[in-house]
Amino acid sequence: MTERKKASDFPKEVLALFDGYVHGHIERRDFLTGAAKVVGGGAAALAVLDALQPTYAWAAHVPHDDARIWADYVEYPSPSGSGTMRGYMAVPEGATSAKPAVLVIHENRGLNPYVEDVVRRFAAADFVALGPDALTPLGGYPGNDDEGRTMQRELDRDVMMEDWVAAFGFLRDHDTTTGRVGAVGFCYGGGVVNALAVRLPDLGAGAPFYGSAPPAELVPNIQAALHIHYGGLDERVNASWPEYKAALDANGRQYEMSMYEGANHGFHNDTTPRYDEEAAMLAQDRTLALFNEHLR
Repeated sequence: MTERKKASDFPKEVLALFDGYVHGHIERRDFLTGAAKVVGGGAAALAVLDALQPTYAWAAHVPHDDARIWADYVEYPSPSGSGTMRGYMAVPEGATSAKPAVLVIHENRGLNPYVEDVVRRFAAADFVALGPDALTPLGGYPGNDDEGRTMQRELDRDVMMEDWVAAFGFLRDHDTTTGRVGAVGFCYGGGVVNALAVRLPDLGAGAPFYGSAPPAELVPNIQAALHIHYGGLDERVNASWPEYKAALDANGRQYEMSMYEGANHGFHNDTTPRYDEEAAMLAQDRTLALFNEHLR
């Protein structure tokens, strides 16, 4: 298996360029050109880009065949003209009663193995969990993140949002759940959690990880309890926090915010060098505490 590297193994300028690349702000050639100036040439820049790619063998906190869970792919209707959506669903094995549910919202690259593992983690913690694949209308997650990012950029964000709302309804009404649903999401998915919180009055709780904040004028609509997670080094996303905090406070919304000092954007994703184990495990524990308190 590829040796695991850490964010500290890379110059911060390269990590900033990589953040721009994976979020579509710059092209691959722009990353390579910029990185080459930092690391000493084109060959070194290519090596750095390869080292920053995910290694999905590391995403195995809860294996597919874990005895605590049952997991499989499911389908549900799309209200937006996308036809039938597909997702990865996991439930506690041998459950004799309905369980609260967690909607797991992926990053800007589709339902990859990391997100599927997160789904299984929540099932192992005694929740019904669903990770939809927003790329379903284009054939689903293609097997690698670079193609997945390109595909997701082809989709209309408003259409995707309706499909996330449909996934929430599917979980809420499923016969394995109590109807109490929380949402957790990462990067793009963190922004979706914030958007669902202003959209859905019956969202039970939300845990956005380094996601874009909702418009301040919509914050009064939030009814869900939130635990908002940020990486301390994530200047791009963190810039929106002061206005979001002011709106939450002004409207008396129920929330906690955790800032993980020294952690990068994407710190929860254990398949990339930006992973910060201490921050990720603490954030996971805090998210489980949120859902246990507000969904059970």
